[in-house]
Amino acid sequence: MPESPTEPRFEERAASSTRAPRWATLVATFFGAGRLRPGPGTWGSLAAALLWWLLASHLPSATRLPVILVLIAIVVAIGIPAATLEERGCGKKDPSHVVIDEVAGQLVTLIACPIVWQALLAGFILFRVFDIVKLPPVRSLEKLPEGVGIVVDDLGAGVYGLIVLQLVLHFRMVH
Repeated sequence: MPESPTEPRFEERAASSTRAPRWATLVATFFGAGRLRPGPGTWGSLAAALLWWLLASHLPSATRLPVILVLIAIVVAIGIPAATLEERGCGKKDPSHVVIDEVAGQLVTLIACPIVWQALLAGFILFRVFDIVKLPPVRSLEKLPEGVGIVVDDLGAGVYGLIVLQLVLHFRMVH
C-alpha cells in the first residue's frame, strides 16, 4: 500500500523515531566539525590535520608513525559504527555532516609526513582533491553498506593522497 501524501516519507519517519545515540553523533560529526558550513568535509579534514599537527609536534619523531597508525585504527574502529548509526538516525545515505571518514582519510595521507606547515598543507590539499575526485576504484567503495562505505572510500582517497604526498616530498617539491 503506498504512503499517503500527508504521511511522512520513510526517511523522515526513520530520522524522527531512531535518532543516533549521542556518542555516535559526536564521533560521526567529529565533535561538531561536520556541522560547519560550507564544506563540512573540508572542516573535518582541517580539524584532523590541525589536531595531528598539535599532537605530533609534541611527540618524539620515532613515535609519530606508530601513534598515527594507532589513531587511524581507533578512528576507523569507532567511526564505522558511529557513521552507521548516524546514517540510520538521519535517514540519509552518506550524510554530509558525517565527517569521521574525512578524519580517517586525512590521517592516512599524513602518515610519515614531516611536521612542517608546508608538508601538512600539501597533505591536506591532496587528500581533499582525492576525496572529491574519487579516482577508481575508490568510487566503487562508496557502495559498501552503511558506515563501512562511508569510511572506506575515504581511506582509499587517503592512500592516493599518501602516495602522491610521499612522491612530492621525495622529489623535494615541498620542504
